[in-house]
Amino acid sequence: MMAEDARYLKRKVKAGSIDVHPTEKALVVNYEVEATILAETGNPMLGERKECQKIIRVKALNEKSNLKALAKEIVDKCSLIHHSKILEVEQLLYFLQNRKEVITNKSSKKHGLNELQEPRFKGTEIDETANINLLEDYRNDLYEEDPSRKLRGAKLILQLARNPDNLEELAEDDVTLKALARVLSDEWKKRTDLATVIVYIFFCLSSFSQFHPRTAEFKIGSLCMTIIEHELKQYDSWLEELKAKKSKADSTKDERDLRSFEKASKRLQSLTKIEEEFFQVSCYLLLNLAEDLKVEAKMKNKSIVQMLVKMLDRDNCDLLMLVISFLKKLSIFIENIGVMKESGIIEKLYRLIPCENHLMNVTLRLILNLSFDTELRTKMVAVRFIPKLVSLLKNENHSLVVLCILYHLSMNDKAKSQFALTDCIPIVMRLLLESSQQQQQQQQSVPEAMALAINLAGNARCAQIICEGKGLQLLMKKAFKTKDPLMLKLIRNISQHDGPTKIMFFDYISDIAERIQSSESEEFILECVGILANLTSPDLNYELILTEFNLVPWIKQHLLPGKAEDDLVLEVVILVGTVCKDDACARMLAQSDIIQNLIELLNAKQEDDEMVLQIVYVFYQMIFHQSTREVIIKLTQAPAYLIDLMHDKNTEIRNVCGNTLDIISEYDSTWAKKIQMEKFRWHNSQWLDMVESRQVEDEGFMYGDDVLGAYIQDADILDHPDLFYGSSELFGSEDFDLSYMMMDGSPDYLDDRSMYNDLGSDFVSSAYGAPRYVDYDPYERPVSSAGYIVDDQTLTSYGRPSGPYGRAYNGQEDSQDYYDYGRR
Repeated sequence: MMAEDARYLKRKVKAGSIDVHPTEKALVVNYEVEATILAETGNPMLGERKECQKIIRVKALNEKSNLKALAKEIVDKCSLIHHSKILEVEQLLYFLQNRKEVITNKSSKKHGLNELQEPRFKGTEIDETANINLLEDYRNDLYEEDPSRKLRGAKLILQLARNPDNLEELAEDDVTLKALARVLSDEWKKRTDLATVIVYIFFCLSSFSQFHPRTAEFKIGSLCMTIIEHELKQYDSWLEELKAKKSKADSTKDERDLRSFEKASKRLQSLTKIEEEFFQVSCYLLLNLAEDLKVEAKMKNKSIVQMLVKMLDRDNCDLLMLVISFLKKLSIFIENIGVMKESGIIEKLYRLIPCENHLMNVTLRLILNLSFDTELRTKMVAVRFIPKLVSLLKNENHSLVVLCILYHLSMNDKAKSQFALTDCIPIVMRLLLESSQQQQQQQQSVPEAMALAINLAGNARCAQIICEGKGLQLLMKKAFKTKDPLMLKLIRNISQHDGPTKIMFFDYISDIAERIQSSESEEFILECVGILANLTSPDLNYELILTEFNLVPWIKQHLLPGKAEDDLVLEVVILVGTVCKDDACARMLAQSDIIQNLIELLNAKQEDDEMVLQIVYVFYQMIFHQSTREVIIKLTQAPAYLIDLMHDKNTEIRNVCGNTLDIISEYDSTWAKKIQMEKFRWHNSQWLDMVESRQVEDEGFMYGDDVLGAYIQDADILDHPDLFYGSSELFGSEDFDLSYMMMDGSPDYLDDRSMYNDLGSDFVSSAYGAPRYVDYDPYERPVSSAGYIVDDQTLTSYGRPSGPYGRAYNGQEDSQDYYDYGRR
């Protein structure tokens, strides 16, 4: 069939889907056009199908728009949308109405700094149109004596350089590049505007990595840093001159002095504007060249960090954007962090918060990098960064970065009290409790907000604010619903504080104890056990809890070495130490042979100081009860293990062991003699080591100030036992009394209790040998085994929180859980 046979054209339009525009306030209507050429007979000769789009812009859409009326108007005017889709159009309009405004940016995304744009200044523009074929003429202008001709030639070459198509030819033109570098080197002190144009040309070359060697060949980067350093010093001198004129004008009140000051002020503003244009182009050039880490190291050696920090005093937003972006790149390396610290960067950044949106974003990211340094975090807290940062949490564009910074700052215990004076905790609680549906399905909350909340819960005042109203109830409900161990860790941190917050947990003891055996997640179980271990209130009936939820077999099973992870085992040991404060619980656990499990665990984990300390603390608690005291002393080898640990290198372990052994000595004479003999052996072995190794000094002094310090921990107590205890005939029998063995040449040893026996019955000794009257209890039991220390809480002799836990139940006696587990 020939072309002339074609007589008719058939066009068919088929409507498709409707969607929203990715960046603009517009609807995108997809449709398909099918064109068919028909012959005279009506048969199709040729057909073509094409997919098309129609964009319907709704620029007038705002928060107050009537979406129903607008959707009807769009459907009526657009024939591609069927009336049956009016509800779909209304829904899409609703999405556009609530969508965050997307800021488009077509600038380079190098370094991840998509906020940066190519600098444009009026001083670099020219009315003429440059031609690459006339490049030689432009170059010749650079050799002219007339400054205006030089500036014209540089501007025309810049116009060529701004077109990427000309860069390759320009980069190969050695003569032109040498001429530009020479003019820059010779003229920068005289003409800052000319220097700005020439540096701009090299900046265009530096925008592409393949041209960096050409820029480095002419040492443009080094020359730019030299110019920047000079301009910064000159600016300081201008400021000093302006201050002097202002001071003179204020003192004399003379009109000529006032006019001179005003004239100098205007001149400074003009010079500052030209200077900042040069800074902006130079910083962008240096930032591009710093892609090479070797080049960046050279810049650091030429004090680029100090120069950039000094530029933070300027008010030019575009310049600050470049400077802070450059500093953010440099802050990755710890060497640069130290220089920034010395230059006072924190105080300079403090004044920039808050600021323009894009500048605020890059500033916060620089602060985030700096917040990894401990000293800088302390400085941020000192200058009161926290209130300013908290005020930015409501801005969705910055909230994530701000949460990360606040998390770092909350690692400082002294900083946590500042959070209680802001709106931070209510905002974080809302983020935790109002997480998205997707996050709820994944059984997790906003991780940054969760991490911050966990840190803040370590402060008593912050914990109280978290629990205000129904805070604790909502946290418990969500923790059990999502089974999120991090949420439960937050609750566990709250449970460590005394006062009303601890009493609030009474209502949830049954839920927590039930989850210990029913949950499949070991992390979740660990947090549940930790919460119970923190509840050291004397109002709790621990025996009823252990019995009702059958926790004793579970505890015994998890104390076997290798049956569970060390973290969980440690929490179980702490829980045992807590419940053993109760006589009935201690007896129940002792009868279940848990003491032997603890001894086996002590053997297996003897290198773990925290585990050893908590096990020894359990023995310490059990020694107070007569029923368990007899079991420990007569039926187990626990005292022998305590004697071995009596001289441990860990101070806490030594203190707890010493106090426990003192109580054992008081109730069992056999062990008392063994403990006394071991103390005597240890003391004399230290004495012998000192005497053997100490050289008599020429001055005649045998002992220095720190003689004992080097021997207390480093010597082996069994190095010289044969010198005193090698012969059994020396003692004769096990009941041999060592009290008369205080011979010359050895330090006297007195028992802690016997030292003051002759002072009267009303006078007793403490664990450290200091005299105390009878109303002082030398073996007063610590009230906590959790190992947590609250702000401003007094400590016992071995570093644990002291003072009674809890107080009256605040009128909650009607609670069923209170009658179940609380003692009235």
